[in-house]
Amino acid sequence: MLSGLGRLIHRRRWTSLVLILVMTAVAGAWGLGVFAKFKEGGFEDPDASSTLVAKLGATYFGSTNPDVLVLYSSDTMTVDDPRFEASVVTTVARLPKAQVEEVVSYWSFNGEAAHSFASHDRHSTFVAVKLKGKEGADKTENYHLIKDRMAAPGLDVRYGGSVPLGEEFGKQVVADIVRAETITALPLLILLVILFGALMASVLPLAVAIFSMIGGLAVLHVVTYAADVTSFALEVVTMMGVGLAIDYSLFIISRFREELQRGMAAQGLAPGKPWKRERDKAARKAAKKEYRTALKPVRETALSATMATAGRTIMVSGITVSAALAGLLLFPQMFLRTIGLAGIATVMVAVFGATVLLPTLLALLGPRVEIGQMWWRRPNSKRARRDPESGFWYRLGHSVMKHPLPYFAVVLVILGVMFVPFLNVQFGSVDARVLPKDSTTRAVVETVKKDFPNGSAEPIDVVVSGDLIPRDWTPSGKGDPIPPYLEQFRKQLAALPGVTEAQFTGYSGSYGGVRISVTHKYEPMDQHAQDLVTKIRGMSLSKDGYPMHIDVGGSTAAQMDLMSSLMRSLPKMALVVGLATFVLLFMFFGSIVLPLKAIVMNVLSIGASFGAIVWGFQYGHLAGLLDFTPTGGVEATSMILILAVVFGLSMDYEVFLLSRIREEWDLTHDNRVAVASGMQHTGGIITSAALLFLLVIAAFSMAGITVVKLIGVGMFVAVVVDAALVRSLLVPATMRFMGAANWWLPGFLAGLHSRMDLREGAALAPVGATAAPPRLPDEQPYPYAINWAAPTPPPTAAPQDGHRPPSAPAPSPGTVRPPDTPEPPRPRQGSGPSAPGRAPEPPARPRVEANTAFHPAPRPGAPEPPDLVFRTAPDGAEPGRPPAKEPWTPWADGPPEPAPRPAPRTKRVIVPNPDGSGWHWGEEPADD
Repeated sequence: MLSGLGRLIHRRRWTSLVLILVMTAVAGAWGLGVFAKFKEGGFEDPDASSTLVAKLGATYFGSTNPDVLVLYSSDTMTVDDPRFEASVVTTVARLPKAQVEEVVSYWSFNGEAAHSFASHDRHSTFVAVKLKGKEGADKTENYHLIKDRMAAPGLDVRYGGSVPLGEEFGKQVVADIVRAETITALPLLILLVILFGALMASVLPLAVAIFSMIGGLAVLHVVTYAADVTSFALEVVTMMGVGLAIDYSLFIISRFREELQRGMAAQGLAPGKPWKRERDKAARKAAKKEYRTALKPVRETALSATMATAGRTIMVSGITVSAALAGLLLFPQMFLRTIGLAGIATVMVAVFGATVLLPTLLALLGPRVEIGQMWWRRPNSKRARRDPESGFWYRLGHSVMKHPLPYFAVVLVILGVMFVPFLNVQFGSVDARVLPKDSTTRAVVETVKKDFPNGSAEPIDVVVSGDLIPRDWTPSGKGDPIPPYLEQFRKQLAALPGVTEAQFTGYSGSYGGVRISVTHKYEPMDQHAQDLVTKIRGMSLSKDGYPMHIDVGGSTAAQMDLMSSLMRSLPKMALVVGLATFVLLFMFFGSIVLPLKAIVMNVLSIGASFGAIVWGFQYGHLAGLLDFTPTGGVEATSMILILAVVFGLSMDYEVFLLSRIREEWDLTHDNRVAVASGMQHTGGIITSAALLFLLVIAAFSMAGITVVKLIGVGMFVAVVVDAALVRSLLVPATMRFMGAANWWLPGFLAGLHSRMDLREGAALAPVGATAAPPRLPDEQPYPYAINWAAPTPPPTAAPQDGHRPPSAPAPSPGTVRPPDTPEPPRPRQGSGPSAPGRAPEPPARPRVEANTAFHPAPRPGAPEPPDLVFRTAPDGAEPGRPPAKEPWTPWADGPPEPAPRPAPRTKRVIVPNPDGSGWHWGEEPADD
């Protein structure tokens, strides 16, 4: 299917490009509207008791967190000065009623009630303003309409509260994204040039990243119509979209260049512009036309083969990452659900960019993808002439295969040490301290907590509700008798250990409830405060035998409800994501061992990143480097988000590595060779992809919001651990331990897998390109009941004496004879690619069969290699096992002749024709 998509894109490349450009323009215009749709918060459980109390406070009792908190202060005057009072009271009295619903200040109370509105030195006071409007956008608009009118003459004024805090939070998110993209653009380009060795190839991933970012914003805007979306989603979606787009592009471009180079070499097409070597204009024109005609099928087949291999891997990787993010949809928190939805859509946009936009650009460019080629990429460079089996990753793979136990033990010890800090994790909530230290809204919150009485106290709100709540009573009414059962309950609350005060702070006759605020002497996240919430929730209240409803809220109760909700949903997430990942990898790899091993490896990477987060943020060891304020804990929902994202990213690299190992296993059925060769082909690419992703993440680790820093550091550590330790050392070591069991598939699942197999039906090779014959396996592996044997020669006429010639062995049953395949056209010796008088002919496109696909490509001067064909097991034999009656031998007709020693290395040179009519390719010994 994907190979057909590659051919379709190549044939309709200009149409595809135009459609994508139109789509990008529409998505860009639509995506800009997302910035006005963000909601704040979303960390609470909507079904929790504490969330109900917060909603009741905002709707009926008056919120304890005002929409706008205006802090007035003076160096010379105190709040008792008439000039101070006149300035503040006159200012707030002039606020328009159309935007302001309620104003509460120091002068709104008498006696002790006003005490908490004045600072300890009495030089500062704050005014709590409740704005009109139900939606956050409405309140933000009203805030802007009255902001300038709240400045009091002669006093210093600063703004805080939920609305200014949310607005600054959104601006900080946008600023972080702009700064991250600005910082990483040039280093990304430089690193891509180093990795690809060509300017054009280096620009393509950036184009896909821009497309993914634009598409991600458009998708995020669509999500806002289905659910509330927090502004956190913007940074996370941008980080993942850009990182995955560059990673996926790296794999597509690398595989396309590999396939294109192989096909051009098989067709004898020289890289660059060989027609320019012709002397006259007509010859150059004819040579150019002939070259492009011969190149077209090579380019199309290279793109088709790229889509069938790397494109398929990216598809599976995208689905796997999306499955991990889908686990976030099982949580009730808006923060996690919306990032899950937006993250899935963003991954799909990145996959679309890598499998549609990028192949379109590659189809247009072809060999021109090498424009701006660096010297180390040129064919005559030392790096290009290096034997692939002498590469670092090939040697590392063989080293791990030879000494798996030391590598396995050392990596496990490192991961275990990194995980240890997570054993002491403390979870906390998000507050103003997540903003930068120079934030004005954060400064207001910290000033109120530090300089005002009860500023640091976060009371426990208890709401008593029921039909028997009196409708004609208010707690602040003078002379109104307090119902005895409510007063008795208040006294019970005040008598609890650690409680300093319990007082009525709200009443609603329409709802039928009353709020009691319980002030205590503990820190909000202290265990004693949590025990106090548990005791209050265990209390009961009734009137005339009818029970009343008791709901407990406040920051302590909200954090407890959040943790309880996460712990209830986490097992469901683990089960769903684990099953989905297992099924996908089973469909892709045809094994039940590899999916289980991949899940275990990912858990190890996640554990190491969690330990690094606790060490850096809870313990505060990274506070100086990243410039944030440690809070003594980590935010719980951010850890769940990291769990999903890191699991998906780790599985991403696992799919990249194992897909290539699987290709080599299908060819060789030698576990050691497959792992070493797979690492050689993907080790450098995975490391490069990790470096590129780390560069993107590192920029977001410098964000102004602490939670984003935490997510960035967690992902950074996970990618480093995964690429440097898990995929490079631990995975090959475990595959060496398990040997052929890596690919074990029970017989009862073989039929199921054959119907679910995600792999292409047949490997695609570029025109004229062939692969080396596979090595003989040590044992016949399941489920491939084939072996390599010499082809049975055609029958010859028997001599007159009735004896068979000794050189003609009897044909063996089960031999698969390949059909005749046309040979691809080859350049004639003695005439260049543009010899005069030679009409350009498009090369015939061979039909690649199972046997001929594995014939080695002939090298100039080398003898013909022995022919090898597939030999299937006899009928009735169990796949992978010899027949029951006779012993099974891998080489049914005897071992083939040993391969001749390779000819001395030569290099191609241009030799003028003796008659002066042109030139031809010649050979001379290569310099070793």
